[in-house]
Amino acid sequence: MHKVDVLLGLQWGDEGKGKIVDVLAPEYDVIARFQGGPNAGHSLEFNGIKHILHTIPSGIFHKNKINLIGNGVVIDPAVFKKEIDSLQSLGVNAADNLFISQKAHLILPSHRLLDAASEAIKGNTKIGSTLKGIGPAYTDKAGRTGLRVGDITLPGFIEKYSSLKETHRETLRHYGYEDEPEKYEAEWFIGIEKLKEFRLVESEYFINNLLKEKKRILAEGAQGTLLDIDFGSYPYVTSSSTVCAGACTGLGIAPSKTGEVIGIFKAYCTRVGSGPFPTELTDETGDRLREQGREFGSTTGRPRRCGWLDLPALKYSVMINGVTQLMITKADVLTGLEKINICTGYRYDGKVTESLPYDITARVEPVYSEFSGWGKDISAIRSCSDLPPEFNEYISYIENETGVPVTLISLGPDRTAAVFPGKK
Repeated sequence: MHKVDVLLGLQWGDEGKGKIVDVLAPEYDVIARFQGGPNAGHSLEFNGIKHILHTIPSGIFHKNKINLIGNGVVIDPAVFKKEIDSLQSLGVNAADNLFISQKAHLILPSHRLLDAASEAIKGNTKIGSTLKGIGPAYTDKAGRTGLRVGDITLPGFIEKYSSLKETHRETLRHYGYEDEPEKYEAEWFIGIEKLKEFRLVESEYFINNLLKEKKRILAEGAQGTLLDIDFGSYPYVTSSSTVCAGACTGLGIAPSKTGEVIGIFKAYCTRVGSGPFPTELTDETGDRLREQGREFGSTTGRPRRCGWLDLPALKYSVMINGVTQLMITKADVLTGLEKINICTGYRYDGKVTESLPYDITARVEPVYSEFSGWGKDISAIRSCSDLPPEFNEYISYIENETGVPVTLISLGPDRTAAVFPGKK
């Protein structure tokens, strides 16, 4: 029986999922996004050009691959149109192989304003939102007042839109926020017309029928496990289910239909925005990782906070998702460091624990194990046998601690910069 393989991030997002999906896409017939929205920025690099996708699955650059935006995704029509236009300029006609769930929710211009107003009122306690309207759109979804993609084809859509906008306007007045949604409506409604050019499908039937046809399907997650609404470092999280279970609810597939769970993690940790980060480095090493790793948000451009690999957090993510394969990215960024640390536990309430505490926002002190670095540039290596022994020791330690094999090592942003341990 064919199953859906799930690919997701194991940290606070930005693990390099887009590049990995792009590398793996030739092995699959279908790439499906199952949650998140334009707060995601999946970067792909090939032929010397960098491409950033926000809503569209990362299989779009491969001809004859079906790409599906699932019901768990939230879509901003204005952002969607820009993305389609950008692809068109590269000679990619997304209409050929992109399908969109009718049950995916829409982000309104007033959702973006609500996002900004909510962050502004929080002051120093702000979450660090991307201000793309994600949270307010999911709030309306949960509150049963949201608009869905399928609504744009039905009579009364404009009335529904206007009614929801007025509700939002009342909230904005309550916040004392001045901006008006009408400023952004022209672009938004052009995006609505662009959406109508695509095949809007009942995605749960669509994907299950593809399974019956024995198509190989990869579910592509956005953000990361530690940003999950239930299991992340709440309240500094996203508004959707970023874990493996989210693929079931975000696409309409049964848990028994999931196969391999591919977990992506960086050789170190990064985080954008506010929230706890036990292994954060605010010294020269942190600055070096940021510069070497080009750690600036692909959606916001914000500099990412950088720190050492956090093993308790990684093991937690492996457990929550049932990860069967690990894939490590940005391993080349650690080249040249004399010593490399891995956090193996936290000193919390006077004791050392390997578990994530409930209140991870509390002051936890990381406990480190030290590893020798490697001086050899590994970015051009394409065979595992050429990797330095110090690097192999680093990888072996992670495999032994997590109990999961590393099946891909990414050594740079280009789709060709990777080695596959275990493959002949």
